[in-house]
Amino acid sequence: MKNLGFLSFGHWAPERGSAVQTASDALLQSIDLAVAAEELGLDGAYFRVHHFARQLASPFPLLAAIGAKTSKIEIGTGVIDMRYENPLYMAEDAGAADLIAGGRLQLGLSRGSPEQVIDGWRHFGYQPAEGEDGSDMARHHAQVFLQQLKGRGFAQPNPRPMFPNPPGLLRLEPHSEGLIDRIWWGSGSNATAEWAAMMGMNLQSSTLKDDETGEPFHVQQAKQIRAYRAAWKAAGHTREPRVSVSRSIFALVNDMDRMYFGQGGKDSDQIGMIDQTRSIFGRGYADTPDRLIDQLKKDEAIAEADTLLLTVPNMLGVEYNVHVLETILNEVAPALGWR
Repeated sequence: MKNLGFLSFGHWAPERGSAVQTASDALLQSIDLAVAAEELGLDGAYFRVHHFARQLASPFPLLAAIGAKTSKIEIGTGVIDMRYENPLYMAEDAGAADLIAGGRLQLGLSRGSPEQVIDGWRHFGYQPAEGEDGSDMARHHAQVFLQQLKGRGFAQPNPRPMFPNPPGLLRLEPHSEGLIDRIWWGSGSNATAEWAAMMGMNLQSSTLKDDETGEPFHVQQAKQIRAYRAAWKAAGHTREPRVSVSRSIFALVNDMDRMYFGQGGKDSDQIGMIDQTRSIFGRGYADTPDRLIDQLKKDEAIAEADTLLLTVPNMLGVEYNVHVLETILNEVAPALGWR
């Protein structure tokens, strides 16, 4: 494990006990947590994207704001649901946010997860082509987005433009050189991991995937990563790809930790059905630092990945989440090979 980051869903709820009462709280506290994480020495600040929910949604204003207030930390998503995206407008947004951040964006894309509403992307004006489904549409949008990130001209210029044009066909602006190598695909199966490799995208694998072999989650995820790397090599790409996995990991070092997470993590994986597909949900971890180290060393997927994203309980507030991250950073991560 070379890189350690956090992943926040950006929940907010006007309920007793919530430190994040409003959407404004969720956004501003996300910025504060990213700034604090950089000060701790964490490598990445990643944010989930959900629509029609009291969670973070449109990511680029948040990513740009974090980019303007930090200088080193990677800033990413995990993941943007490409069923909802206009890939050309997204390329402009991504280019602008990446330039503000000085080339630190790490954008995770995917088909997305089960939604709050039925076919929410239809309300955004999108529908799959005849004979295709939402997954096909998401992959098509992602391919168009990647094409735009290459920065090649494709649009015929007006012969009487308002402002002078460079010669040749015009591309979308602003263009951020190198962003195309920092695009990730959130994969829930071996097949989509292999497709991501073929497309030249890095791989994000979360705590959920298709149950393809009946083996423990971390074993299946490790096999998915190895399949991805084999497909990457077969595709002939020249750069080294990156792979991240996410986990819920809490070190119990004080009374507050024990109050919130003292029941321990999930001791075993869970099986369920998502969109008529048998899925496996990876276990969580909550224990003393020394016991966590022993447990996490047995996680084959963490060993295979170069990046570990820690899911954070953002509704407990910035101060407590800084404590969570700092404890893992100092008392657990070095034993797992971080730096």
